[in-house]
Amino acid sequence: MTSLSLGFSPCPNDTFIFDAMVHGKIDTEGLEFSYLLADVEELNQKAFRGELDITKLSFHAFLHLANQYVLLQSGAALGSNAGPLLVSKIPLTMADLAGKRIGIPGKNTTANLLLSLAAPKLTDKVEIIFSDIEKAVCDGEIDAGLIIHESRFTYQQKGLLKVADLGEFWESKTHAPIPLGGIVARRNFTSELIHKLDRVLKRSVEFAFANPDSSSDFVSINAQEMDKDVMKKHIELYVNNYSIQLGNTGREAVKLLFQEALKAGLIPDQTCTPFVD
Repeated sequence: MTSLSLGFSPCPNDTFIFDAMVHGKIDTEGLEFSYLLADVEELNQKAFRGELDITKLSFHAFLHLANQYVLLQSGAALGSNAGPLLVSKIPLTMADLAGKRIGIPGKNTTANLLLSLAAPKLTDKVEIIFSDIEKAVCDGEIDAGLIIHESRFTYQQKGLLKVADLGEFWESKTHAPIPLGGIVARRNFTSELIHKLDRVLKRSVEFAFANPDSSSDFVSINAQEMDKDVMKKHIELYVNNYSIQLGNTGREAVKLLFQEALKAGLIPDQTCTPFVD
């Protein structure tokens, strides 16, 4: 039995995907996983320190780390109409945000990368755990907040207003799905191990789709937002065919994000291909 460290977020899409894999509901081909649940930016930082064998990673962070980690073909969060939202307490436009204080869910998140691509002049940013951003906007600690995950389903209930949908910005600019986060493994693993991980992860995603109630306890226990309808919407939004297999469209979207970030000077060039051979 080979034991590996695994990091993913407590968000419903991740716990839905990984439940079967970490709880022995599928054939793991002799692999066992010691898993850690953490906020996406904490996982990003752990990856920069090389602390995890396999981890969920923001694509922004991955674009910095492609020489250390390789992207697996399953488990990714890509899609349409699924991008981060900028929200405020009072009606604002993107032009109104000049000089304003913006809360972001982490400097290495894809949300922040998309904001930097859409509005490079917005530089007064404060990092806040994603689940606390709505409250920070409501309390007036920040002028606007960049929300991700289940917050996109709850911000209106808290009286907040949408300033901009950065998913719409990306999709109108590129006509490609939005690459938000993916699952990566250490690049120095053998090709045999990386392909085994890909098979096991794909099996876990397929099991989750075929048995959606099987993961409900694991999802509910760890969800930041406990409302069942919100959890269901969260999973439906972020877990899709790209999560089973990136495919050519998904791979091209990741390449496009890399190209746009590189062109804007937001990431260093990488010498390694991001994908499993």
